[in-house]
This record gives sequence, structure tokens and C-alpha cells, in this order.
Amino acid sequence: MSALPTHDDVRAAAERLAGRVVRTPMLRHPVLDALTGGTILVKPEPLQRTGSFKFRGATNAVLRLAAEKRAGGVVTHSSGNHGQAIACAAASEGVKALIAMPQDAPAIKVESTRRWGAEITFFDRLTTDRDALANRLTEERGATLIPPFDHPDVIAGQGTVALELVEDAAAAGLRMDALAVCTGGGGLVGGCALAVEGASPGTQVFAVEPEGWDDTARSLAAGQRVRADGKGSTFCDSLLSITPGEITFAVNQPRLAGGVSVTPEEVLNAMRFAFDHLKLVVEPGGAVALAAVLAGHVPARGRTVGVVISGGNVDPAVFARSLA
Repeated sequence: MSALPTHDDVRAAAERLAGRVVRTPMLRHPVLDALTGGTILVKPEPLQRTGSFKFRGATNAVLRLAAEKRAGGVVTHSSGNHGQAIACAAASEGVKALIAMPQDAPAIKVESTRRWGAEITFFDRLTTDRDALANRLTEERGATLIPPFDHPDVIAGQGTVALELVEDAAAAGLRMDALAVCTGGGGLVGGCALAVEGASPGTQVFAVEPEGWDDTARSLAAGQRVRADGKGSTFCDSLLSITPGEITFAVNQPRLAGGVSVTPEEVLNAMRFAFDHLKLVVEPGGAVALAAVLAGHVPARGRTVGVVISGGNVDPAVFARSLA
């Protein structure tokens, strides 16, 4: 296992990414506070380049590549957001990128990945070992693998989300009691946990997952990495991790306050709320943390709670369901 990232790595990533990523704003809304009984601070990563937080970790990892590694290019596997982010980050640095994507990845994510000039190879989500595929492609190309979440530089880059939110909250005279974070493989929540560990001690960090795909919550409860049952809806396509990463779980186990899960109906409600009140277009996986706070799974009454809305790359037909 690679060396675990630290709070200092998140700080270093923030300096490295300054001027390269969008410092997304801290949003508030009186209706959100009234519904939850708390002070809710929203971090809207749909406003990030490529439409999700993934651009942070991808850019940090690409920038950290040694010069001799850049010539071989980079490889990753992704259902969409990480693939787009790697494609964009690699293009910005003149590095070739090959992305392995599921055949059923949302068209909007496939098109965006292609737009950045990346090469795409498709695989069957249900029958393909995506890690083995990515490793084979990496070896064949003489490339460098940058996985979606289980990578120290990726985790550190993602943590800049929370670091910015802590700083903006402090500027407003606020300190977060809790932070709800959308969770798939655990890279974003891990980076956020590292960020608040040094910047806002005492802030509880909660992993939020779709029901049936709650591998992080199950693993935290078991004290070791375990599988989700994978029987839930695939509606939150960006969060369908079956097992936490080795590195991410080592980061998350001693730092997270717990994990909660949300239903597709709660996610749809959150997507509609974000559109109506925050004027944000949010994808299902990007809405789960807001869904958990709106549904009361992460208690907010009388508390200041941060919410990471992690992405907005949603298929138009899927988004139309939330508006119906």
C-alpha cells in the first residue's frame, strides 16, 4: 500500500492547484436552514471544471507526475467524472490519456471525455474486472495508472474541497459541527476528513452513500473492508463502488464519524431542491449528501453542517425525472 496522505498533503495540493481549479463558492439558503433547523453551508462542485470535484484530484495527480512518466501518458477507469477530469487535466499538461469506461456510462460523460481528446475503451460493468483491465492497459502502453480514488495524490487533491469550505465558513464567523460528503470509493470523503483534521478539529465527517452501495458504512461498522450487497438501485451511477479502497479505508476508518445511506426518492428530492432553490443542476451521485441532510439522516438542528454537492454531469432524461 502506498504511503497514506496527510493533512499537509492536502495543504500542498491546495497551493499546487491555485489558479488551476475553480474555488467554488460557499452557498447558503434560508429555505434550507428552515427545513433542517440548522445552518447549512453548501459546497457546489457542479461549478468546478468538468462539472465535478474529480478535477481537483486528477489535476493534482497529473501535476505530480515525474517528467519521464509523462511521455507514456496516463490510464484510468471511470464511469465518467474521473475520466473527464483525467482527460482535461492531461490535456492541460500535454499528456496522453486512455480512459476505460463502462458501456452504460451516461452519454454526457462519454462525450465530455472525448471532447478533451482522450482515447476511450469500453467495458461491461457487470462482467469486467476494471482494475485488471486498467492494469493491463497501463502495462501495454507503458503508461501511469491514476485510479479514481485509491491514490494518495488524488485523495489529497479532493480534500481541497473541504479546506476551502472551512476557510469560507471561518470568514463568515462559522465553524462546522459536521460535514456530509458524497461517497463512492472514499477518495473525496477521505480527503475531506484529512482537511478538517488539521483545519477544523471537532468537525464530524459523515460518508453518504446510496442504499445497497453502502460499502464504506458497512466497513466502518465491521472494522475492516467489506463489500456492499450491490442490490440497490444504480440510479447514482457515479457511486457504485462495491468495496472501499485500501488506501481510502485506511484514511477513513480512524477519522469518519459514520456512514449513512439514502434512497433514490430522497436523491430525487434533493436534486429538485438544488434546482429550485440553489439554481444548481446536480447529478444523482452528487446529490446524496444534500439528500441525507434534507432527510435528517445527518442531524442538522441547532448545528452548522457543511454539505458537499459533488457533481452535476447528469443525463437530461435522468434530470427530467427529478423535475417531474
